[in-house]
Parts: sequence; C-alpha cells; structure tokens
Amino acid sequence: MGELVKQATEQIPELVRAEMRLAVAEMKQKGRHAGLGAGLFGGSGLMALYGVGALLAAVIAALALVLPVWASALIVGAVLLIAAAVLGLLGRSQVGQAEPPMPEQAIKSTRQDITEIKERAHR
Repeated sequence: MGELVKQATEQIPELVRAEMRLAVAEMKQKGRHAGLGAGLFGGSGLMALYGVGALLAAVIAALALVLPVWASALIVGAVLLIAAAVLGLLGRSQVGQAEPPMPEQAIKSTRQDITEIKERAHR
C-alpha cells in the first residue's frame, strides 16, 4: 500500500501538468478558429454595410418620386430603427443561451483520471 501511495504521489503532479497542457492546447486551437471566424464575419459585415447603404439610397430616391426627400428619408430611417431593435432583442436572447467556452476534452479526461485514481485507491 505504501508503494502505491508513493507512486500516486509521484504521478499525480505530472498528470495534472499533462491535463493543463491539454487544456491550454485546446483553448489555443479554439481561439485561432474563433479569431479567424470573427475576422471573416467582420469583412462580410463591412461589405454588407456598403451594399445596404446603396440600397437604402435607392429606396429613398424611389420614395422621393412621390414624397418630399426628407419624408422619404424619415420613413426609411424609422423602418431601419425598428428592424435594429428586433435584431438586438433576438441577439440578446441568443447570447444568453450560449455555452461558455470550456476545454471540454481536458475536463472529461481529468474526470476520468480522478475516477481511475479513486478506483485504484479503493482496491
């Protein structure tokens, strides 16, 4: 029994360090993917912004054929603010449902290690 305790005492710190290295590697990989995705979304959003601006100018110009220009711009602006409010509420709802980014593999592996150590300690 004393030999088992000695081995466990020597192996547990190395096991903890290995699990920490796994967690760090997993988080780095997730961070790289998240960063690249965010950059691509940003570029997409910028291009969409320019496109929407051109379309809005066209809608205001079309409405200006039957209404004064100021009234056309006011109508388009109000519709945009309403749409922004709806999207903001939907976005807030989705963010509330998001899972926190966790190193899932490392946590699972650590739990398995703890279970294994407990089982061996009880033998």
